[in-house]
Amino acid sequence: MSGRRRAPLGPDGDSSSARLEGAAKKRVKRELHAEFLSALREQALREKVAAAWTRKEALEHEAIVLDPVPFHHCVIPNFIQNENFLEGLKKELLTLDFHEKCNDLYKFKQSDDLKKRGEPHVAALRKVLFEDFRTWLSEVVQVELESTTDLSCAKYEYTDNLLCHDDELEGRRIAFILYLVPPWDENDGGTLDLFSTNDNFEPLQVIKSLVPSWNSLAFFEVSPVSYHQVSEVISKDKCRLSVSGWFHGPTIGRPARHVEAPPLRVPHIPHDHEILYEWINPIYLDMDSQAQIQEEFEERSEILLKDFLKRDKFQLVCEALKSEEVRCSSRGPPNKRHYGKAEEARLPAMLKACMELFHSEAMFLLLSNFTGLKLHFLAPGDGEEEEGEKAAGGESSKCAQEESSQKEAGRGDTDKSGRNEDHCGESGSKVPMCAGELRHWTRGSYTLIHDAQSTEFALDLLLFCECEDWDAEYGGFTSYIAKGEDEELLTINPEANCLALVYRDRETLKFVKYINHRSLKQTATQPEQTGFWDFCFVYYE
Repeated sequence: MSGRRRAPLGPDGDSSSARLEGAAKKRVKRELHAEFLSALREQALREKVAAAWTRKEALEHEAIVLDPVPFHHCVIPNFIQNENFLEGLKKELLTLDFHEKCNDLYKFKQSDDLKKRGEPHVAALRKVLFEDFRTWLSEVVQVELESTTDLSCAKYEYTDNLLCHDDELEGRRIAFILYLVPPWDENDGGTLDLFSTNDNFEPLQVIKSLVPSWNSLAFFEVSPVSYHQVSEVISKDKCRLSVSGWFHGPTIGRPARHVEAPPLRVPHIPHDHEILYEWINPIYLDMDSQAQIQEEFEERSEILLKDFLKRDKFQLVCEALKSEEVRCSSRGPPNKRHYGKAEEARLPAMLKACMELFHSEAMFLLLSNFTGLKLHFLAPGDGEEEEGEKAAGGESSKCAQEESSQKEAGRGDTDKSGRNEDHCGESGSKVPMCAGELRHWTRGSYTLIHDAQSTEFALDLLLFCECEDWDAEYGGFTSYIAKGEDEELLTINPEANCLALVYRDRETLKFVKYINHRSLKQTATQPEQTGFWDFCFVYYE
């Protein structure tokens, strides 16, 4: 008989040692471990990278590539050593709930914050990033990075994008992106584009593009010049999956933001009612129609007037827009806007005449009739009676004529904001003003909401051309939102020969949504550029 004692059996017949061994295996399975590239941890390479970072020198090594132009950024081609870990991480990430993120700046899908997620691969990635790699990174950039965790997952699919921005927010010091993408090339879009800047720390143009690749980690210094974007994803079949976030550290001083000069505001140009009868659909010159339009506008603060110009005039305008005489310059900077602005001095006669229509005294008065705003001295102010003086095209007073003559002669005083300070009538009364431009919108055009955006009472006018069959899926629509909110108050889609009028207050902001790849017309050889034009004016009482 053997003298060895058998281990007592548990309720299921398993020995205690077997149960402990099984529990240990489960624990090992739950507590995954990931490591970043071992070559980076070698002291010699770490010191070499730190020296290059400090001296703002380029460095190329099989384990890491560093470039100080246009701002400090690095790419680590094979960041995580275990390929099986990456596959498990990707599967976990794709099971997360993703939320559609869409506003003036971006369109993509994003997960919830990952800093407290319990999935084993996500937890292991969090540990390697914000413990092991953070220690290495602190030594390289010579900044004591904090343990603060900023981490989320993003999916960029067909037409998704993130426009030009600098990532600056208090405490952010290093931004990073770990890519988990299929085989990818520049033609798929989704590149991380880096912008050069001018002396005012404003972005100029993309001078470098980083193409995503599986298991590559890109990181860059967050600074006043770290302007970048994620270009639109062009591939219809691929998903640009990534995990990204920021390392935090001591806040550093930032230079004051450059304040750009606002568009020049001018008073009306002398023109009597004949210009209206020459250009505008007669239905809108009827007094009963104007009264009805004003009633609707005062109720909703916006209105769309279809077939606004006479059809023959509108056709001539559209033909003139195709003329080789029309020259556009790019309107920026990219962190605020990107579209084509027609050079007014070189416009064909027909387009100059249309611009003159919107600048004209008769148009100021007609808009007063449409909206109830006091954009002309004949328009009654609050509490005044309408006694027939308000008819569009009524005779101008000597005072109004003198104002316009002074402006044309260059005698009007204009302050730095672009406002004309001439007054007429009662002391302190304001002269109605306007600012306008002819804009060309094509794929890649947009405007963004920004800190310096004008927030005051104003009447916006848009007249659309060359936008037949335009689809809202292309972008290019004008969106109005309440300050501090993402919810849209109003959306205006481009519609040929449609005049849009919108009255906004100090709490209302607007942007034109990025025009995406869907807007290109597919031909037998290659996509054909398409787009539209608008006459854009803003009027101030």
